[in-house]
Amino acid sequence: MSISRVVPPIAAAMRQSGPPAIGASTSVLARRWTFLRSPASDGITNMAIDAALLDLAGETTRAVWRCYAWEMPTVSFGRNEQTRGRFSAERLREAGLRAVRRPTGGRALLHAREVTYSVTMPLDERLSWRVAYAAVNHVLLRALQALGVPAQLVADHETESVAPDGPACFDRPAAGEITVHGRKLVGSSVWRQGGAYLQHGSILLADDQARLADAADVPLPPTPPAAALEACAPTQARWPVVADALAASLAATLATGSMPHPEGRIAPFDPPPDFPQRLASHSAALGHDDWLWRR
Repeated sequence: MSISRVVPPIAAAMRQSGPPAIGASTSVLARRWTFLRSPASDGITNMAIDAALLDLAGETTRAVWRCYAWEMPTVSFGRNEQTRGRFSAERLREAGLRAVRRPTGGRALLHAREVTYSVTMPLDERLSWRVAYAAVNHVLLRALQALGVPAQLVADHETESVAPDGPACFDRPAAGEITVHGRKLVGSSVWRQGGAYLQHGSILLADDQARLADAADVPLPPTPPAAALEACAPTQARWPVVADALAASLAATLATGSMPHPEGRIAPFDPPPDFPQRLASHSAALGHDDWLWRR
């Protein structure tokens, strides 16, 4: 498995679009970054890579933006989500789905036709996680708008908080998430580990979330249609196109004159020698039933 492909920086279309208004929160991104495109993997491997990168972010100054896919449709549960009595391994198998529990929060999400992203970065413990969340969502929003998607951020007053045991992830957007005409396009979740931050989520190419109901042991509330790219920007609904836009958006954000550190740039990923061991350790923990069905 290789996760070392580095995406070239800013696309011509992004350069021509001009700099958008950038909030002060984007200064948290001012560091050297690596942009990775990982091959499709099983759910445990995908989550283990994110967990290993989170470790590195807390121990070093490494910041990584990763895009990846899934070998087969997989349900991921939030770190603290209640699954017992709602889902079961047998029912998931019957529905043709695999399952994994994320190291981040949030609610159940079906990963299928989508671009999954993860961001791991150092974050000063004196800063709120919301600062990093806003900065990452700015990069996501800029990428989607560059693709011609009429995407918007959900304001705090436009939504209510949702408990971890609430409806499925794409049932309704949370504050700061990205929608198109009121429908959720990007579902994101976060986790903070000391001085390190992990955010990851799904940019839907097509809406497969209704399949969650077939995999549940109990009736789930009907999930409203999501704002998949297949519907709102069909010519852009391709994994490489979206990944390119994300890479360009990150590079453009780092290159803006308002960033306090001009050395911010995209660099190759140079994993430490013990990275395979870290990955194996996280895979063992995240793949254990005690983790998957712990609640």
